[in-house]
Amino acid sequence: MKLFAPFVALALLFSTPACADTQWKLVRSYPHDAGAFTQGLLFHDGSLYESTGQYGASSIREVRLKDGKVLREHALPGVYFGEGMTLWNDTLLTLTWRNGLGFCWSRIDFDQTCSFSYDGEGWGLTHDGESLIMSDGTADIRFLNPETYAEQRRITVTWNDRPVSRLNELEFVKGEILANVWMTDRIARIDPETGKVIDWIDLSKLTQKAQPSSYDAVLNGIAYDAKADRLFVTGKYWPKLFEIELKTGPTR
Repeated sequence: MKLFAPFVALALLFSTPACADTQWKLVRSYPHDAGAFTQGLLFHDGSLYESTGQYGASSIREVRLKDGKVLREHALPGVYFGEGMTLWNDTLLTLTWRNGLGFCWSRIDFDQTCSFSYDGEGWGLTHDGESLIMSDGTADIRFLNPETYAEQRRITVTWNDRPVSRLNELEFVKGEILANVWMTDRIARIDPETGKVIDWIDLSKLTQKAQPSSYDAVLNGIAYDAKADRLFVTGKYWPKLFEIELKTGPTR
């Protein structure tokens, strides 16, 4: 997730699509902190909440949407590489990359209220109202009990019967899991019951608009405003956050 690797398998995976990508349109652009290595993103009660990565630079923060201003920030100790984030009730939950440790934070004051452990790496985190949903860099997505953090079940994500690995930031939107695929410009729309990719959202045009400053400044960060039915996306070190509208049609 953090080291450059060949992407031949992903190229082959995307070379034989079974249907056209989900169409979308750009609604609006907003400023975004170009120094933020975005790992988790969510929208709640008018604000964006963001977790950032990199050793010595990981944090959780509240961000004002209209101008990208960081309203509050809490830095993680330098031994932790921050990862995905979700909001359960009024508690922000965040993962770390290789420490096998997650943290609970009060949304009100960013005080740490608990921690929890898991096997393997932590990448993305969201929830469906019943279970926490976690990615770990493989093709597997885990469903966790939100009170005990015990694993309830898992699915393997596939496209054309091939596993889709490097699943990164997650967001649960209208009954689907949306997942960034690390080092690509694509978001997978995943059936949470079967793990099958319903379709792809190709955001390569947004990457061009963002003009990434380095190879690791990739698409990552999905937030959904359920009240206003707004979808936001950004990337690591991107100077812009984008609101997009999906034009969903017939799928497989």
